[in-house]
Amino acid sequence: MQKIVNERFQITPFHVLFLVNSIQIGVGIFGYQASLMKVAGNDSWIAVILAGTAVHIIVWIIFQICNRSKMDLIHLHKYLFGKWFGSLISLIWTIYFLAVGVIVLYSYFEVVQVWMFPKISPFWFVFSFLLMVFYTITGGFRIVTGICFFGVLIPFYLFLTFFFPVEYSNFQSLLPIWNHDIKEIGIGGFKMTLSYLGFSTILLYYPYIKAGEKSQKWAHIGVGLTTLIYLFIMIISIGYFSENQVVNQVWPTLTLWKIVEMPFVERFEYIGITSWVLMLLPNVCLFFWASSRGIKLIFNINQRKVLIFLLFFVLCLSFFLKGRERMETLNAWISNFGFVISFIYIPLLFILYLIISKIKGRSS
Repeated sequence: MQKIVNERFQITPFHVLFLVNSIQIGVGIFGYQASLMKVAGNDSWIAVILAGTAVHIIVWIIFQICNRSKMDLIHLHKYLFGKWFGSLISLIWTIYFLAVGVIVLYSYFEVVQVWMFPKISPFWFVFSFLLMVFYTITGGFRIVTGICFFGVLIPFYLFLTFFFPVEYSNFQSLLPIWNHDIKEIGIGGFKMTLSYLGFSTILLYYPYIKAGEKSQKWAHIGVGLTTLIYLFIMIISIGYFSENQVVNQVWPTLTLWKIVEMPFVERFEYIGITSWVLMLLPNVCLFFWASSRGIKLIFNINQRKVLIFLLFFVLCLSFFLKGRERMETLNAWISNFGFVISFIYIPLLFILYLIISKIKGRSS
């Protein structure tokens, strides 16, 4: 059975709100409108709500699994599938967490390179970012949680800047409602769920939560906050842009910042992109923590050594992950795989746990 985490390493249920919200708001918020409006048009805001509702359901299932089993994902796999096959499935999860962290990091580098510093070196950018990641994760999970806490609160002012385009927006573009059929809105909801991915890390840090059962409501509040943020920016985008304008842009959210005018700054998108690192740091830290923690539990290796190896591997990728087409292809593969394991595998895992735990309970 799983060892109980020492109480001095645990966090309060309230902090789960920030863990969930910080890992869902990443670099994808810069351009999610384009993929949605290609299929759902002015009804894309409905797809945002639909996807948020689906995430709430999966979060409920995750807590049903964790509250009943009192295990993290690694020990749960060993309990259900045995040591070897369970470890293999767990290893796939850890690779997935690592891959998502890599996508977030290199996508942010691409934004910085295109909008701010065209000649910036990917190696030194990634190296400096990974130093912060290493320092944070080696401090322990409570430090990672603290970074997530401040990563939500400090840059929250950025969302207030999206009120600037309101005076230039025509919100009649939202009408007529249900202008697209259910299939199109459903496809839009599927595309939107890819922006919510990351909440499945709960399966790994659940043992670090004091009175984990009480944290479920905070996880749902975190998902609700994420949904409101995506919904707010989507409504502003529909009102400000035409459908063709959004579809033909890579990062519509950054374009919204271009009209922000303040007496002390001319190009606010530079400040926005720079400040966004406060949101991306906890995002990447939590993914890399989950990956290194999973490998530690699978192979019984010191997590610090695992982390050093993983970060060195990520740094070496700076020589290969170049070009937007390559990044888009990798992002599509990882996003689709993330959808499968989050929205299909987790419900199946819950059903399987109910069956096997009942069988084992009868035999014992």
